[in-house]
Amino acid sequence: MNMVSFQNVYKSYDAQNYVISDLTLNIRKGEMVALLGSSGCGKTTLLKMINRLHRQDKGEIYIKNRLIEDWDVIELRRGIGYVIQSTGLFPHLSIEKNISYVLEIMGIAAERREKRATELIELVGLDSAFLSKVPKELSGGQKQRVGVARALAADPELILMDEPFGAVDALVRKNLQEEIKRLFKNLNKTIVFVTHDIEEAFNMATRIFLLNKGRIEQEGTKEDLIFRPKSDYVASFFGTKQYGAYLNAAKIKDVMVFQNGGQFDNALPTIDYENTLMEGIRLMAEFGVEKLNVLNSNNVICGVFTLSCIYRKNVTNIDK
Repeated sequence: MNMVSFQNVYKSYDAQNYVISDLTLNIRKGEMVALLGSSGCGKTTLLKMINRLHRQDKGEIYIKNRLIEDWDVIELRRGIGYVIQSTGLFPHLSIEKNISYVLEIMGIAAERREKRATELIELVGLDSAFLSKVPKELSGGQKQRVGVARALAADPELILMDEPFGAVDALVRKNLQEEIKRLFKNLNKTIVFVTHDIEEAFNMATRIFLLNKGRIEQEGTKEDLIFRPKSDYVASFFGTKQYGAYLNAAKIKDVMVFQNGGQFDNALPTIDYENTLMEGIRLMAEFGVEKLNVLNSNNVICGVFTLSCIYRKNVTNIDK
């Protein structure tokens, strides 16, 4: 089932120049999709059209296979969680009331609102003691977590995120990314997020849409975009300087050779298959070896990782 569909959509702010031009895309239920591209390519406009903050000039938009114009706008937005970079928290309200604000508008009883706020604050990795605080008492990363909790309050199927981690430092950003990935895995939501950070898109998204001048230049996995570019623009955007982003995002388990029950050299260093390719390369360099044994989730050696694994997984499959 498609959660979101755009069919030949156009959007202009001045009746002359299109920010979105003849755009067609489908986002399936249960995906985490990244909208990636340079400034002005239409990423945020596309996101806001999903939430009906902007209306298209031409074309059709469907939410859950229903024309967006057929939705009551309030009903539509209540079914969509929205997380923005600045968090948008109400400074005069407690964290509990910020999280449960939408529930109060919906007429949910106070006891249920309090219970839901407690569940959500813990779900995003914060202690319930934060519920009595106000936004100015929180760090930037804590505010972002509260913003995510608020977006989840009404249990929406679809969550939109507009550069949600852009205002926090690198370490907090990484932790928040992992938190969102955990929530995505556990809650079975559809997430669409805007980013200009290639490594963030590679690390989080199950599928990436690269936009260029209001159109989809290419969609696919990080491997598709790095190793199988469909245009000169894609090849340039994901040039050799971005290969490091792929190595920092892809996991050992994505490329390793599985050898369950095989013969292994027990003298070799080991690495967990959830580690990144970059971590594997660093470990090989540290020990001066060309191969690593790979441990699975049960801490059992299940295969090997070499540089040739990356080549065999991606480069040799370019024409397939």
